[in-house]
Amino acid sequence: MSSGAGRSRSRFDADWSFYKGDIDIPHAVKAGMTGGITDCGSLQEGDWLDIAFNDKGMGHRQLEWKPVSLPHDWCVEQQYVQDASLGSRDGSHGYLPGGTGFYRKSFVLPAEGAERKWTVAFGGVSGLSSVWVNGHFIGEHRGGYIGFSYDLTDVLRYGGEGKNVILVKVDARENEGWWYEGCGIYRHVWLEQTGRLHVAEYGTYITTPEVAPQQAVVQINTRICNEYTEGRAASLHTEIYDAAGGRVCAETVQAYAAGYGETELEQSFKLEQPVLWSPETPYLYKAVSILKNDGIEVDRYETAFGIRSIRFDAEEGFFLNGEPLLIKGTCNHQDFAGVGVALPDSLIEYKLRLLKEMGSNAYRSAHHPPTPELLDLCDRLGLLVMDENRKLDSSPGGLSQLKRMLYRDRNHPSVIIWNLENEEVLEGTVTGRRILKTLADTVRKIDPTRPTSAAMNHGWYENGYNEAVDITGYNYGHRDHLDIRDHERHPERLMIGSECASYTVTRGIYEDDPVRGYCSEYGTNVPSWGCSPQQAWRDAAENRFLTGVFMWTGFDYRGEPTPYLWPCVNSHFGLMDTCGFPKDSYYYMQAVWKDEPMIHLLPHWNWPGSEGKPIEVRVFSNTDTAELILNGTSLGEQKVNRTGYLSWEVVYEPGELKAVGRSGGRIAAEKTAVTPGKPARIRLYPDRLTGEADGSDTIPVRVAVVDEHGHVVPAADNEICFEVEGAGILLGVGNGNPSSHEPDKAAVRRVFSGWCLALIQAAAAPGPVTVRAASTGLAAAEVVLHISAVS
Repeated sequence: MSSGAGRSRSRFDADWSFYKGDIDIPHAVKAGMTGGITDCGSLQEGDWLDIAFNDKGMGHRQLEWKPVSLPHDWCVEQQYVQDASLGSRDGSHGYLPGGTGFYRKSFVLPAEGAERKWTVAFGGVSGLSSVWVNGHFIGEHRGGYIGFSYDLTDVLRYGGEGKNVILVKVDARENEGWWYEGCGIYRHVWLEQTGRLHVAEYGTYITTPEVAPQQAVVQINTRICNEYTEGRAASLHTEIYDAAGGRVCAETVQAYAAGYGETELEQSFKLEQPVLWSPETPYLYKAVSILKNDGIEVDRYETAFGIRSIRFDAEEGFFLNGEPLLIKGTCNHQDFAGVGVALPDSLIEYKLRLLKEMGSNAYRSAHHPPTPELLDLCDRLGLLVMDENRKLDSSPGGLSQLKRMLYRDRNHPSVIIWNLENEEVLEGTVTGRRILKTLADTVRKIDPTRPTSAAMNHGWYENGYNEAVDITGYNYGHRDHLDIRDHERHPERLMIGSECASYTVTRGIYEDDPVRGYCSEYGTNVPSWGCSPQQAWRDAAENRFLTGVFMWTGFDYRGEPTPYLWPCVNSHFGLMDTCGFPKDSYYYMQAVWKDEPMIHLLPHWNWPGSEGKPIEVRVFSNTDTAELILNGTSLGEQKVNRTGYLSWEVVYEPGELKAVGRSGGRIAAEKTAVTPGKPARIRLYPDRLTGEADGSDTIPVRVAVVDEHGHVVPAADNEICFEVEGAGILLGVGNGNPSSHEPDKAAVRRVFSGWCLALIQAAAAPGPVTVRAASTGLAAAEVVLHISAVS
């Protein structure tokens, strides 16, 4: 860790200790005298210390601490409990209890660090968090979805002063939402140091007021923070680099930074022949802000940004860089199989890549601000983002969280909409309108370059509610074609399908099963407010004024089990399950969202005992026509409906069922379903064969049970045992079964509908990782992953 001139930002994720349970820590009446586990110093003697030192014997308690690395979610490690009181309503937290826990870490700093400013920054901590450092109570933060930071400069120990201890209490007994939220320090923690003259936190604001293929104007506002008591002369030299690292322009401005204050500087640049950011070409530039005092560099601050223009039109929808673009989005909560809400960055990237492969170009962070690393990845991968405030709240705490989201996220080219609330009870009321207007006015002051929206399910035009925001969001506006009828009444309003479909299906299941909590992939058990993906997309495709859709949801998520409660522990809404395994509806979206020829058929072709009985076969495709062939005999060719699906009634006989898509009379895509034999072996499909030795990089390994010929057995439910040796660990497991009560932190997992998932996390040292999977009666499988040193 550097402590020289300039700034450094180091991950503070490793070498923590965790204790599950509550500990009474009394309030100290004298500074730095909390003692016990909040410090590493010894109890001092002296009569006058009796009123000051608040240890109360804490240092002598025998606590069972376990080593952990961050991000960490302890909730996913617990047992499922059939208790309707867990969460904000029955099942909303996935029948996993919350609770209280403590995180503790010791660290040392060099003596020269005493001349620096030190800040600890938390990306996200569930519920209510309290922080102590070296016996000093530092602060309390409520709200798990936005980051916060503390200046620790005064209370740290440097060099020979001794070790430092940070203690974090996490009280996750209350819920902020009606979905699985996890428990713990579930996002990254950073230790930052700067000089006393530096660029402020989130100190740059980069906009592109003029964008054209020949030239773009880039405006950069930079806030300089001077924490000296006296004023300082300063110069700000800003350089802009292209994606290849070449400098494209630079400018210097002189300033006087008043003592104990902030100074804002404005610079404008003209970039010739700019490369514009879009989902197809997510090109990023970098601004480097170099701050000098008396000719000596005192800070260097980097900001990634993209050059693009956005516009929303009441008739034609969304325009990016002057071109119309239908928004093909999904709503998503942040959890995943095996890890709960504590996702390594590489696993967030994996989820986003799965969405991109489906053809999605947009992501709604439901219903809260995302982790900042997700936005970095959306910038890099090319996904538009509806960035979302947690709730309708204009209290000091609510406004503070909104402002932190805005300052943190406003430089991301991927962010195109600030969504201020979701399905609030106060929608359409006078009180709700006043709160919403305060939130919208706050946004327009901090970032006037993006529109505001509200994701509403009632009260749209009552009491002028939606007039407070720029875009009216329709959650399930298909009901009685409300969104289309509202456009006829209010043609001047901007509109968007902020939440669509709610199509409840279970991967690989083709008959509703209330006992086991499964919903047929044919979509025969959709909730009253929901609709099929076909209707949701058809409405948007045929009515450009709807701007596009955000399908509910990209992935199944823990909690909010619908339409069944226990034994279900997660939702059925996803286009993919909790492991990222595609459902059939995933392929429908791929057919309508992508241009590359594809074809998909359902169901699987393994129906023992159904010989001679009719089975409905559906085909999704984006080719001109589709032909269905059973055991070499054509069952007919149909013209493809680009917003719907094709259907055949097929008398079942085992063998090979093939769908053939043709465009221009030529075969463009094929998909085959084969009747498999008995389960015979395991096959491993790692997402990639290489990883980085950073102690975090995680590689998903898909696990299938196949027959002797390599065909997946869709009814298989074999229990798989995993062994991992070498430079990695088994981080977690899952199978996408919405009613599975197996632990995600275990070395065994049953396959569900033929598949399960193992997450392999790289160690901090390079080397090979051998992953073995075995099951009674099946041939085992093995794969070697190669973990390389971080470059």
